[in-house]
Amino acid sequence: MAIGALIGAYQEDDSGGLRALLPLSGRTLIEYQVRCAAAAGAAPIVVVVERVPQALQDAFERLRLDGIGVFAASDVGEALSRFEAGSMILLVGDGIAPPTDLVATIADEPEPAVATVPDDESHERFERIDAESRWAGVALVDARLLGSTAAMLGDWDLQSTLLRRALQEGALRIPVSGAGGEPLLVQRAEDLDDFERRLFVASRGLRPDWVSRYLLPPIEEFATAHLMETSVRPAWLMWGALALTLGGAVCFGRGWLGAGLILLLLSMPLDLIASRLATLRLRPLPVRMLSRLSLWPAAGIALLALGWWEMRHNSGWGALVTALAAGGFAEAARMERAAISDNELWLISRRSAIVLAIPFAVAGAWTSYLIGLLAYAAISFFIIQHVRHEQSS
Repeated sequence: MAIGALIGAYQEDDSGGLRALLPLSGRTLIEYQVRCAAAAGAAPIVVVVERVPQALQDAFERLRLDGIGVFAASDVGEALSRFEAGSMILLVGDGIAPPTDLVATIADEPEPAVATVPDDESHERFERIDAESRWAGVALVDARLLGSTAAMLGDWDLQSTLLRRALQEGALRIPVSGAGGEPLLVQRAEDLDDFERRLFVASRGLRPDWVSRYLLPPIEEFATAHLMETSVRPAWLMWGALALTLGGAVCFGRGWLGAGLILLLLSMPLDLIASRLATLRLRPLPVRMLSRLSLWPAAGIALLALGWWEMRHNSGWGALVTALAAGGFAEAARMERAAISDNELWLISRRSAIVLAIPFAVAGAWTSYLIGLLAYAAISFFIIQHVRHEQSS
């Protein structure tokens, strides 16, 4: 069944501006709400707002540039016209910062549902449902209910009226589990500080090798914190990493070995930062993304370019053969590693191969680097084979 989303953005914060425009992770609360709804599969997404200030229009434009269709509606009738008859509508309360898991859980319900929190002191800002519970700010209603509500709404509050009618018609009540985080009802910018920190920490992805685990986190954290407030897109960073890697290959082929290594070092954190930004914006990078899939082959091209230069100017054909063998073992290790459950940090990876070159570059011993990389790749491959044999037996 089709599902749309209806989000309120008409209540003011303590400073007189819209709650929806309070800053969150370098964007605004309304953008976070819309992205949560889009991640749950909702389309179209309608924002009910009395007027559209320039800051809100800018937020809508940023969302549209990311491929998220969002529409402003000044009244219930205009909002209703955006939804198909018989569809379900995900309702997100004005000023609510919900966990993404909560939005996804409610959106997956086959029947109308209302998320609830306990009626206690820590949730006193939330709208009371009865003596035991309050509305958590997320609900699922059907378009028919929105239509009948529009016909009798008058001056009543849309969200509260929809909520009451859904409960009267027997909507399922789903208590919010504290394990997945609780929604936050925001009244001022300071309310979002802790929520933003949790989002930032939760955006940390898998760090599968020792370089990303121990060397790159400070760079990754610093860059992500500053870039999340900009218009930089994660895809740009992925293409940047690929361009730097290919640039390193060109430098190696021309004998600019130091410059090539510097370009490869600069490329190392970019895919990690891109993944962090994409996670924060609730638009994870596709697994089959071309620029991501091309990073490993591009690194292989750089390795072969280095072997080609060393063959022509220093060590003869043995350097190129060593580079080919190192690349072959590294590729075999990468393919075999995907089939084991153990995540061995110290096995060869694109980043670890780049970092390994630093001491050899300082000593000017590039052919020795190729030999060392061959040994590293071969040992990694045989370790993976041993682990696979242990698991199968």
